[in-house]
Amino acid sequence: MDLVSLLEKKKVKVTEIPKWGTYLRKQWEDHFANHLSDKEKNSIYLYDEDGCCGYLWHVFSWEKKQCLKEEQADLAFNKESKKFCYVFYQHSNDALILEKASSLNADDFLNEEDVYVVDKEFKWTYMRTHETGWCGPYFSRKDKTI
Repeated sequence: MDLVSLLEKKKVKVTEIPKWGTYLRKQWEDHFANHLSDKEKNSIYLYDEDGCCGYLWHVFSWEKKQCLKEEQADLAFNKESKKFCYVFYQHSNDALILEKASSLNADDFLNEEDVYVVDKEFKWTYMRTHETGWCGPYFSRKDKTI
């Protein structure tokens, strides 16, 4: 079952927003990686330069921002209040707006790769990587320590 169908089955209101991926990735970077210089961002391969580079979640795997990892990340995400969220991907410009998303949990994203979930104000983020089990999942807050 695809993610949209799964969420709709859980009574989450899903609005597909094609072409928003670039905008949401930039907003994510501005909120969760704004403490890094361009040189630091390049040093952790934050930008897509070749096949193994260009992941926003490198800010966590390179330990440039505090986060929870693996099971702790899933638990923190599950406990977080989720009324309105954005869901977007590293390598797609398709994105989703989720409303009435209180039933949303980490298990909903088990079949997703390089997916990012953020609240409306970009105060927290959760992501699953294509390397989950080795890198991620991750959960972090914009300003607060974990």
